[in-house]
Amino acid sequence: MLGIDPGLANLGLGLVEGDVRKARHLYHVCLTTESAWIMPRRLQYIHEEVSRLLTEYRPDAVAIEDQILRKQADVAFKVGQAFGVVQLACAQAGVPVHTYGPMQVKRSLVGTGRAEKEQVIYMVKASLGVRELFNNHAADALALALTHLASAPLQARTAGLALR
Repeated sequence: MLGIDPGLANLGLGLVEGDVRKARHLYHVCLTTESAWIMPRRLQYIHEEVSRLLTEYRPDAVAIEDQILRKQADVAFKVGQAFGVVQLACAQAGVPVHTYGPMQVKRSLVGTGRAEKEQVIYMVKASLGVRELFNNHAADALALALTHLASAPLQARTAGLALR
């Protein structure tokens, strides 16, 4: 399971395996693009790195944060471009994409949609047995992966009912 916290300047990636009760940390990173790079170069770098991880680890699904940035149109536009490039890489690799909002992630990990970032990071570390400090974007990506692990069984049952 690959979790992705989309962004243009910083894009978090976090890989876990197993199920929600026995999740195991595999890898995390924060990709950084330089503001001096032209937009096509920044998007190309994101696409190449996400594609490389999809090829190397072959996750069964990808969980991406679906952000709603109503007050910052310029930020929303840039994040949206990164979001689109990530989805393209997933489609090319044949990996299904699931989206979760920030409140869903907080509720899944901490029990409340109003949790503070430090609480989410604490739960990610506790759930995965990771002691090292890592980038907030990578922590968000791991939180997304854990959220999907918790949600996937319910989604599968719901999908099965819809087919009947």
